[in-house]
Amino acid sequence: MAALRGPAGRFRWRVRAVPGGARGTAGRQCYDLLVIGGGSGGLACAKEAAQLGKKVAVVDYVEPSPRGTRWGLGGTCVNVGCIPKKLMHQAALLGGMIHDAPHYGWKVAQPLHDWGKMAEAIQNHVKSLNWGHRVQLQDRKVKYFNFKASFVNPHMVCGVSKGGEETLLSADHIVIATGGRPRYPTHIEGALEYGITSDDIFWLKESPGKTLVVGASYVALECAGFLTGLGLDATVMIRSVPLRAFDQQMASLVTEHMVVHGTRILRGCTPLRVERLSDRRLQVTWVDLASDKKDTGTFDTVLWAVGEQLET
Repeated sequence: MAALRGPAGRFRWRVRAVPGGARGTAGRQCYDLLVIGGGSGGLACAKEAAQLGKKVAVVDYVEPSPRGTRWGLGGTCVNVGCIPKKLMHQAALLGGMIHDAPHYGWKVAQPLHDWGKMAEAIQNHVKSLNWGHRVQLQDRKVKYFNFKASFVNPHMVCGVSKGGEETLLSADHIVIATGGRPRYPTHIEGALEYGITSDDIFWLKESPGKTLVVGASYVALECAGFLTGLGLDATVMIRSVPLRAFDQQMASLVTEHMVVHGTRILRGCTPLRVERLSDRRLQVTWVDLASDKKDTGTFDTVLWAVGEQLET
């Protein structure tokens, strides 16, 4: 953002120098409402305003994750949240039903899950939703810009396209609806270089294999849950208590259910470093906070689910 906090906690605006008519800068475009962020909140806001007769534009841009993962219009829920997560849970539930089927008289072959096939189907579905959102904006005459925006002043932003072309957009009102992204624990050696987050897990074309999920949030437990349900070896590392903001009796029931169904849970532990071995697997060193004893384990994937940071 170009908004800086000045004396007495007030905001002052750093005016970006954009020479008028300079090469590579498109002409200024004016709107009644400009929405920065194409997720659930931003799209709903833009479409409602357009239905009321306002001239509206939406600016949306996805900064690639450290692993290079990027996606289309629709925000976290559509691309790396609710939608792909529920589809993967459904895949896991179907596997459980197949395992249970013989007890009800069904003669079925031993199930073997194909991650690549599932991932392709889910990713194609998500891409269809991306396109659907673009069509909805077009139908409501909302202008869509796929570039990264920064403020020039309180009523103007400068957007930069992938090709580096700058476009000035001004509006009577600007709504910031950028949401958040998963946070990497960069104080842990190797976390950024070798780990992934929920930004990446739903777009993997190949199975993550044996996975260590670090964190005690609902995102951590959900990811570990469907990985176990798909027949993968999944471990959750919890520093203190699971689902801290939730009722702890219910949280205990959740983790007990996960353990019964095959998820390993390491309680009271925190990772110290992640290293890449010669066979491309990841060696994780952690410490038990109660005993101060260190231990190591080898995994194919380390998934960080330690919270979010707001977009800026």
